[in-house]
Amino acid sequence: MPSIRRSSRRRPALAAAAVVAALAVTATACGPGDDEAGSSPDASSSAGSDTSQGKGGDEFDLNLPKDLPTSLQDLEKWKDGGWENWDKKDWLRDAADFVNPYIKDLWKPDRMQDAQDATKDVTEEEVAAASGPQDDPEPRPVQASKVKTPYHKHAAPVGKLFFDSPEGPSVCSGTVVKDPRNPGKSNLVATAGHCVHGGKGKGWYRNIVFVPSYNDLGRPANQVGSGSAHEVYPYKQWWATWAQTTGYWIDRGDGVDGARGASQDFAVVQVKAEDGSAKSVEETVGAALEINFNAPTPKQQTGLTSYGYPAAPPYDGALMHRCTARPGQLTTDPSQPALYRIGCTMTGGTSGGGILANGDGGKAQLVSVNSIGPRPATWLAGPYLGTEAKGVFDAISKRHAGKN
Repeated sequence: MPSIRRSSRRRPALAAAAVVAALAVTATACGPGDDEAGSSPDASSSAGSDTSQGKGGDEFDLNLPKDLPTSLQDLEKWKDGGWENWDKKDWLRDAADFVNPYIKDLWKPDRMQDAQDATKDVTEEEVAAASGPQDDPEPRPVQASKVKTPYHKHAAPVGKLFFDSPEGPSVCSGTVVKDPRNPGKSNLVATAGHCVHGGKGKGWYRNIVFVPSYNDLGRPANQVGSGSAHEVYPYKQWWATWAQTTGYWIDRGDGVDGARGASQDFAVVQVKAEDGSAKSVEETVGAALEINFNAPTPKQQTGLTSYGYPAAPPYDGALMHRCTARPGQLTTDPSQPALYRIGCTMTGGTSGGGILANGDGGKAQLVSVNSIGPRPATWLAGPYLGTEAKGVFDAISKRHAGKN
């Protein structure tokens, strides 16, 4: 019996080692100053054969909805501060209404450092009210550990997702994921629904941008805001050209407090390099993770690893962290699949970061994204990615099939 107990306690650590190794092995991108793509045959041959030039600067593709003003004059008004109008009657919320015009030099290092975490805290009372008899006890806290630097070698697909909400500049985390309709050239980033849309009665957030390997060298926060752009975003900024989240989140989610909507708190963002480069984000960072939409349930998993950039105290958002633990089951809506829940001390800002498991052949797979946790932070929970999440992914993948 003692040997069995020791073995079960070690499983999450072993799983973590495998996930970390998988991330490190797949991170084949060249250094931030290099021009070549990753060293995998698909990435290098694709980059070499693609001679098309993307549009950059003010020629950024907009894909404005038909009911929006599309004149250059109106677009300039938007860029000059019109986007700061959060009047509910003008706040686009439907799935087809997403718009994210590129604004040059909006996200500078100091503005990124000032962005506030997109916290979704839950109380013990809310959890108790929603929990079912099959749910597991609250897990013991697991102290988050710092990810080794440089991040592009140890967690290449992971980055920060910045956006503007009515509360001001905000921040989440995100993960580059594989796109089967653009193999080796994915421009898709997985994150949480509450990192792109305010949920029930609200609309799409604005100025959404993904920064892979943010603060790649792991400099302290007091040096990041004043650091050079090359140090803060070594692989450039990637502006969202489209975003997709679940109808469940749009209709029921609460982007600020509580567990409402957490069962389907998932989104995928399609991105494009701000300089108009034709190279995809997957080619640029050299890695992307497969999403498993049929993963083992919380009670079947032996160990999960969560990644993110915690920004709420005692953290400051400058450094990437991770937690590894054996998950339990948490219910927030009895009509929906149970969430994965692990002990973890990461705070707000971690939202949207990937929750990873070992897949076939020991390769890391994304099985969830960070959604909710209590304050003070002792655990994190994320949705089971099933049919509705796959529908979101397929919709945005099909929309951009063969266009990268």
